[in-house]
Amino acid sequence: MYLVRPPYLIKKLFPTAVWRMNPLEKKIYLTFDDGPIPIVTSWVLDVLKNENIKSTFFCVGNNVKQNPDIYNSILEAGHSVGNHTYNHLNGWNTDTNKYIDNVKQCGELVQSNLFRPPYGKLKKSQSAIINQQSTIIMWDVLSGDYDLKTGSRQCLKNVTDNVRNGSIILFHDSLKAREKLEYALPRFIEFAKENGFEFGTLGN
Repeated sequence: MYLVRPPYLIKKLFPTAVWRMNPLEKKIYLTFDDGPIPIVTSWVLDVLKNENIKSTFFCVGNNVKQNPDIYNSILEAGHSVGNHTYNHLNGWNTDTNKYIDNVKQCGELVQSNLFRPPYGKLKKSQSAIINQQSTIIMWDVLSGDYDLKTGSRQCLKNVTDNVRNGSIILFHDSLKAREKLEYALPRFIEFAKENGFEFGTLGN
């Protein structure tokens, strides 16, 4: 169970986090979580290159360590990157000091002032510390590509039905999401371009 668009009350819990960009600008922001992963991330990079789109990848430190060439390909292509912890930790289930150490460990590999908590789960104590050096990026539209109960067509519908000016859209460049991502991403890009949206990156 997940909500495609975060409710107002959830946003109020983290008022300093970025959930959406400028609503007056017809621009949207593709983001990809959990990579870099062989085959999947490379496929995403090819799609973005062919469509002349830049996006933002929130990288897991351990995946960067295991796949440095793919990570470098993200940077060389001109995309933005963000910290997604070293071990994809759930902040609600993790001691604050341990969580912050894991964020710092990822930061040794991913040089960025952007941070997105895995699962969107973060304690206020963790948020307060991270906010001192990084901008916490959440999302405006969740594709649901990671969810085993969500089909490819529903994944596409989630993003086409909910995209709006300034939307930060969350996909996953992971093995679990691969089939749905390969269906939804190209079709969504086509939809967005047909509807006059431009694409932007979340700056480092």
